[in-house]
Amino acid sequence: MNTVRPPQYDVAVIGAGSAGLQAAQTLGRMHQRTVVLGTDRYRNDPATHMHNFLGHDGEPPAVLRLAARKDAEQYDDVDFRDAEVLRISGAAGDFALELAGGDVVRAARVLLATGVTDHLPDVPGVAEQFGDLVAHCPFCHGHEFAGQTVGILGTGPQAAHFSGMLAPITAELVVLADGAEPDEATCAALARVGARVVAEPVRAVRRTDDGLEVDLDGTDVPVALGGLFVRTDWTQATPFAEQLGLEMTELGAVVVDVMGRTSVPGVFAAGDLAAPAGLPMPMASVLIAAAAGMAAAAGCVADAAAARTAG
Repeated sequence: MNTVRPPQYDVAVIGAGSAGLQAAQTLGRMHQRTVVLGTDRYRNDPATHMHNFLGHDGEPPAVLRLAARKDAEQYDDVDFRDAEVLRISGAAGDFALELAGGDVVRAARVLLATGVTDHLPDVPGVAEQFGDLVAHCPFCHGHEFAGQTVGILGTGPQAAHFSGMLAPITAELVVLADGAEPDEATCAALARVGARVVAEPVRAVRRTDDGLEVDLDGTDVPVALGGLFVRTDWTQATPFAEQLGLEMTELGAVVVDVMGRTSVPGVFAAGDLAAPAGLPMPMASVLIAAAAGMAAAAGCVADAAAARTAG
């Protein structure tokens, strides 16, 4: 008689950032056979410290990840493999995950916590200072520039959005138009918060003892800043959403419900890569990603419970 070999794991969590690690802890506590598959690449690698996380404000992200992994490892049902996943195939109840090196892991459900990749403005010096004196999230980094002159690169809708949030924090706001012409609505919004617009194209950003200096075309006088905010574009960090045919938002996030369920049965997602259909983009923070990881893990448990009790 032929028998079907059950999957090795109830859930395969791909990604070992805050979303994946919290999911692993929750699944371990619920005695779900879980494997966490991840590499040592994280979206917040450039940041030396993280903020807006209850009890961990100002802590290096790597310290939190190490503590979270130790927490998850204490549960017998949680395994960790430091391995890269290349491809996912199969369907709910039996997914096959092909790893670099040739191994295949099989799981009844998959929880994607693989994050996104930021794409920075193509200005010399921005990438080198990103995560420190150059930032893209006022909630994560705005307070650290309190009372200073802060720049905003670009003139799109993000310039007005950043300005409105940073105005109570900074001593002065400087919008670097980089040769572009702000539209009338943006000009009016910037004027309301007293932001100064610098029209010249930006040549480079340099670190100094006091912060940053921005070199401009057409002048030898740099703009001195305490910090600079930039808008980043982002893409999925892995090809799994495409491989699995998941529904995506217009901006490229995986569509999920409140329990992390995607459009494909058995596939869950949490963290920066995912967003509810009603949100224009994911709300990206370490704390929000961890909470989403717990919700998605609970979704996996609920899915397994329903399958176990179905007639």
